[in-house]
Amino acid sequence: MTAKATLAGAAPTQLKWTGLNWPKHEAVVKKLQIRIAKAVRENRYGKVKSLQRLLTTSFSAKILAVRKVTQNKGKSTPGVDGKTASSPKQKMEIVSLLKRRDYRPKPLRRIYIKKKNGKQRPLSIPTILDRCQQQLHYQSLIPISETTSDNTSYGFRPERSCADAIEQTFQNLCRGNSANWIMEGDIKGCFDNISHEWMLENICMDKTILKKWLKAGYIETKKLFPTLKGTPQGSIISPCLSNFVLNGIEKLLDDNFGKLRLGINLVRYADDFIITGRKMETLERIKVLIIEFLKERGLELSLEKTKVTHIHDGFDFLGQNIRKYKNGKRYKLLIKPSKDNVKTFLKKLREGIRQSGALSQKELIAYLNPIIRGWTTYHRSVVSKETFHKIDHEIWKSLWKWAKRRHPKKGSHWVMQKYFTRIELRNYCFRTKEKLKSGATTERYLFKASDMKIIRHLKIKNKANIFDSQYEEYFEWRHSCKMTHSKTGRLTLELLLKRQSNKCICCGGALYTTNKGIVHLLTSRLKGGDYKISNLCIMHFGCHRRGFEYGFVYQLPTTSTIRS
Repeated sequence: MTAKATLAGAAPTQLKWTGLNWPKHEAVVKKLQIRIAKAVRENRYGKVKSLQRLLTTSFSAKILAVRKVTQNKGKSTPGVDGKTASSPKQKMEIVSLLKRRDYRPKPLRRIYIKKKNGKQRPLSIPTILDRCQQQLHYQSLIPISETTSDNTSYGFRPERSCADAIEQTFQNLCRGNSANWIMEGDIKGCFDNISHEWMLENICMDKTILKKWLKAGYIETKKLFPTLKGTPQGSIISPCLSNFVLNGIEKLLDDNFGKLRLGINLVRYADDFIITGRKMETLERIKVLIIEFLKERGLELSLEKTKVTHIHDGFDFLGQNIRKYKNGKRYKLLIKPSKDNVKTFLKKLREGIRQSGALSQKELIAYLNPIIRGWTTYHRSVVSKETFHKIDHEIWKSLWKWAKRRHPKKGSHWVMQKYFTRIELRNYCFRTKEKLKSGATTERYLFKASDMKIIRHLKIKNKANIFDSQYEEYFEWRHSCKMTHSKTGRLTLELLLKRQSNKCICCGGALYTTNKGIVHLLTSRLKGGDYKISNLCIMHFGCHRRGFEYGFVYQLPTTSTIRS
């Protein structure tokens, strides 16, 4: 079998998992996804279906689907058959089983997790083979979803996040002439109530496979229950399917209020959405339209939780509180961490500290640091510095109780000397010292929430599409900006500058600071390239722009290729 046939057809038996050329296979899949997105933009849905069939039957897509499923966080979670795939042999066996003919998914394993309000949320876990089959078809479905999605939809989409949704909300409400009324939408059991008939009629994918997934049923307490509606939470493809169902609200607003829609704006993240308006009556009219829109899809708007709020009273959205505060004669929009979000975070920390009496100080710091750093990173793009200081104070009180409880017969001064220290002008820093095997002494400190720098988020362009080649330069520039805001990203930039001797790979000019340059992928992301340091280089922004304009191809940045 030739190499070309290997990429497009079934896996030959002599191939081994460890010897696969991953960049080559990624390039094959990316090329097909770009062609699917282009066909969707041209409304050539016959071509879309043929390309989808080509993608889902290709060997490249199959091995990438298996790699994705067997390397993510849920790789060790089995389905009803109790099987997982950890060895290369097991992974290649799954690749050979990814066929359309005679495929029959097994029922889902039902478990429950706690929600914030104390209720139980059902999760349905497919088998490892079904997850790989879903990932395979997801690869053919995501280009269509990205091309047809609402511009201001940010949930479960690549290169988009909650921070983009919050920044879009800020842009919609920050000006003096912006809309003052907001409708907070809430859908009753979105995933559990979606109409199967609507999905089978309107989602562009293999209908036979989709119907089998939707009707697979689930097993709970050793009993089989049918699934008559909804798409299971826990499946790989469910978020993409839910986006298909909820897309179209922007078109609904355009059809009823015109494309200008002065003051009427939508921001959606998964099934949470807000709509702004200048009059309360306008939002009441929109609510009726949304109810009809959702009814066609088998969904229902929760009238108890859906409410219309004035911006001066504020509202909570994605863990943030958005409100206009009076500033002299004017009002200023401020976005802060919501009280409920702070309360939930502190409850988790206090409970963890309270239950960690048997842990050493080193283990407690290792447990707390990722939690604090993750929460503060999420909120660092809004007005949260004051909240971070309050968080530090509450954490210190919990740690003081923890330390006193460990040594009930010791005085406060002794406890302070053992667990806390002074760093520069800051007292009561939680730290521990430990000796390494080499004999050197190292210290571990608890991360302070107030040490997190406030960095405004760079919002993605509404029409940006990762499967459109015209946005390739834009995503490289955006990734370069992100790298300057993370510790690992800054380290990568320093290594690249050192490797290039602080010279631009294109013109050889001086490049001492990262803000003068942009990180460029030697092998394009659309051709299977990744963000590994071996595939990166730095050049001037102007050189980067000219390179895209004239189609330059750059080699690996070695001393011989950098012109002085």
